[in-house]
Amino acid sequence: MLIVFGGLPGTGKTTLARALVQEHGTAYLRIDTIEQALRQSGTVGDDMGPTGYMVAYALAESNLRLGRSVVADAVNALPITREPWRQVAQATSAELVEIEVICSDTAEHRRRIETRSIDVPGLTPPTWEEILAGDYQPWDRPRLVIDTADRTISEAVAELAAQMAARRPGASEA
Repeated sequence: MLIVFGGLPGTGKTTLARALVQEHGTAYLRIDTIEQALRQSGTVGDDMGPTGYMVAYALAESNLRLGRSVVADAVNALPITREPWRQVAQATSAELVEIEVICSDTAEHRRRIETRSIDVPGLTPPTWEEILAGDYQPWDRPRLVIDTADRTISEAVAELAAQMAARRPGASEA
């Protein structure tokens, strides 16, 4: 199974992805970590382009071919970054679960951005103004949507588990 998280910075993607990884022991690919390692290598500049995503797609495919499920944690702001995940799932005959994480409370989202600590050494997180100015395009296909506003982590994880279970073959229709 390939589980792909997307959403703006500060919505809770990494927190939810890590919870899923810890619960299920899957491989974990975080674009922030990959891109920061590439920057620190000195082989690419600050304008990463698609490099970090390309590495993640290849690592996801490699792990899926080994029979390991993969959780990918990335903003996935554009259709061009989302489509290759589908291609990886198709190439490996893996089930694809796409999850968009949102925080519908703007004040809470901003508070998270302005107060969060970053756990990737050397990574400079985007500011609230940079997030607002960024190009985050709407999803053009069905996906699970988890709103982390006004929810504890455990509540958001439970909602994610319920949505994933409901989409499994044989789940009763509501």
